[in-house]
Amino acid sequence: MELLTINNVWMMICTALVFFMHLGFAFLEIGLTRQKNTLNILFKNIFIVTIGLLLYCLVGFNLMYPGEFNGFFGFAGFGLDSPLTADGALDLAYNEGYTYWTDFLFQGMFAATAATIVSGAVAERMKIVPFMIFAIIYVGIIYPIAGSWKWGGGFLDQLGFYDFAGSTLVHSVGGWAAVVAVCLLGPRIGKFKDGKPQAIPGHNIPLATAGVLILWLGWFGFNGGSVLSADPELTSLTLVTTCLAAAAGGVVCMLVSTAMYKNLDLTMFLNGILGGLVGITAGADQMSPTDAILIGSIAGALIVFAVSFIDKVKLDDPVGAIAVHLICGIWGTLAVGIFGNLAGVDQFVSQLTGVACYAAFCIITSFIIIFALKKTMGIRVSEREELEGLDAHEHGMDAYPDFRLNEH
Repeated sequence: MELLTINNVWMMICTALVFFMHLGFAFLEIGLTRQKNTLNILFKNIFIVTIGLLLYCLVGFNLMYPGEFNGFFGFAGFGLDSPLTADGALDLAYNEGYTYWTDFLFQGMFAATAATIVSGAVAERMKIVPFMIFAIIYVGIIYPIAGSWKWGGGFLDQLGFYDFAGSTLVHSVGGWAAVVAVCLLGPRIGKFKDGKPQAIPGHNIPLATAGVLILWLGWFGFNGGSVLSADPELTSLTLVTTCLAAAAGGVVCMLVSTAMYKNLDLTMFLNGILGGLVGITAGADQMSPTDAILIGSIAGALIVFAVSFIDKVKLDDPVGAIAVHLICGIWGTLAVGIFGNLAGVDQFVSQLTGVACYAAFCIITSFIIIFALKKTMGIRVSEREELEGLDAHEHGMDAYPDFRLNEH
C-alpha cells in the first residue's frame, strides 16, 4: 500500500507538470507570432486542453486502452466506468502501481498536446471554428486510436516498436497533421516575396523564452512520469537523459545556426532545446548520458536544416512546429534502434515500421478532416482579417488594449 501511495503521488506530480506545459506552449506560440493574433492563439490553447480532457474521458481513454482487442481498433465503452479494485486500481497490465483515476488524468494531459502542435503551425491565418472541429476529431478519435497501437498493446507493440514517452505517438502524430494543415492553408501574406522567405518577427521573444523553459520543466513530468512508477533508478536516469539532450540540442542548434547565418539567433537556440527534448523522448529510459547528448546534438543540428528546408518548399510554419515535433520526433524514434540498450538492426526496422505506419495513418486522416473542412466551410480567413489581425475579427477584442501599435 505504501508503494502504491508513493507511485501515485509521483504520477500526480508528473500530471501537474505536463498540464503546466500548456502554459509553455501558449507562451511560445504567442511570443513567436504577431501581437494582433495573441488572443486567437490563447483561445485555441485553452480550448484544446479543456475539450481534450472531456473527450478523453468520454471516448479517448477507452479507445486508447481498450484492454483485449484486435491490435488495430478497440473500444471499452463510453466514459470512465471500468471496474475498480478496492484501492481504486484497475487490474490491467498497463496500470500497475497507481490508481485508475491517476492513469486517466496523466494520459489525458498527453492527448491534448498533439493538437497544440498543430495550433502553432497554422497560427495567424486559420479560421477558429474549423480549427476547433479539427481538434475535436483529432484529439477525440485519431490520437487515441494511434496511441492504442503501441501503448494499448496493439500491433506495433507486438512488433517490438518502442516509444517510451511519445516522440512519435505524441509529437509526430501532431507533426504530420501540422504538415497537412500548412499545405492546405498556404503561407501567410508577406511570408514569401519573389519566391524568397521573409522573416515575420514574433512580438514577444521574452515570452517565447519563458515558454521554452516552462516546457523544459514540464518535460520532467512528460518523460519522468512515463516510467509509470516512482522507481528511483529509472526515474532519475530518465530525468538526466532528458536534461542533457535538451542542453545539447540547444547548444548545437545555436552553433550550427550561427555558422550558417552568421548571427546569434535566440529563436533557433530555443527550438534546438525543444528539438533535443523531442528527440530523447522515445528512448529516455534506455539511453546513457552520453547517448542522450549525441541524440540531442543531432536533433539540434537537424532543426537548422529542417527550418531551412521547410522555407525552401514554401511551407509557412510560424513557430517551427514541423521541424521540432515531426523531424526530431522521427529522429528520436529511429535513434532507439541506433543508441542505448535496445540498439540493433531488428529494433531499427521496428522503429522504421512504426514511423511509416503513423505517417500513413496521420497524413490520411488529417487530410480527410482538413480537406473536408476546407471544401465545406473554408479554413482560411479573408485577406482583410489576416492583415488586421484575428483578435479583432474572430474575438472582437485586443490582447493589449493599452499598447496598440499604429494607433491614429
